[in-house]
Order: sequence, then structure tokens, then C-alpha cells
Amino acid sequence: MLKKLLNHKTQFIAILILVAVLAMIRIFENSLFYDPLLSYFKSDYVNFPLPIVNRGQLFIGLFFRYWLNTIISIAIIYTAFKDFGLAKFASVLYLVFFVILIVIFFIVLSLYGESSKMTLFYIRRFLIQPLLLLLFIPGFYFQKLSK
Repeated sequence: MLKKLLNHKTQFIAILILVAVLAMIRIFENSLFYDPLLSYFKSDYVNFPLPIVNRGQLFIGLFFRYWLNTIISIAIIYTAFKDFGLAKFASVLYLVFFVILIVIFFIVLSLYGESSKMTLFYIRRFLIQPLLLLLFIPGFYFQKLSK
């Protein structure tokens, strides 16, 4: 195992750098993106009403953050598997998931806001964190093993 890892050290270092970039996005999230729900969900949100949000700015912030995470995630997938077709397939999946999640997020925010705080929290979590990467890597790995 260690010998295999040493044979792919450039690939391993590239993946570590890309993961570090994802971490930097998380570290600087407050200054990079408009998202009043960041501080709201870090507080005792159960006892407070949802903050007033500028939906346009929130959409742009979520869009920008999702696609930054997506580009880096696709780079990780490509670096790990060296398969352009897989990276292209992941790109389509990311696009489909974005459309579905963002539509559901704004529907819940507009229609059910106060009564669906946890639903908003979890949908938003998929939009702002690279959670899909954690699902795709094992899935693609097992797909490669089965071939």
C-alpha cells in the first residue's frame, strides 16, 4: 500500500493541495460569500426567527460557493481517477444537484421558512459544503473496481 502511494506521490500531493483549497474556502467563508444564515445557524437559532435575507445576493453567494467547491471537487475526481469521462459525468451530476437543491431551498425559504429551519439547514449544507464529493469518490471507486 505504501509502495503504491509513493508511486503516485504527485497525484497524492495534488489532491492534498486541492483539499487544502476546499478548507480555505471554508475558513474564509464569512468574508467571501453573502450568507446571513451562516451566523444564524451557528447561534441558538431555535429561539430566533430567520434573519431577513436579500434573496438575490443569497442566490449569488450560494451559486458562487457551490461552483467553486464543484470545480475543485471535479479536479479532485479527475486527479484521483485520471478519467475525463468520469469528470464530465460528475459535472453533469453537480449541475443536476445544484438545480434541484437551489429550487427546493428557495421554495422552502419562501413558503415554509420558520417552520422548516432544519430542512433549510440541511439543504443549505449540501449547497455550501463539498458533501457530494464524499459520496462520489467511493461510488466512482467501486465503479472502477467492478470494471
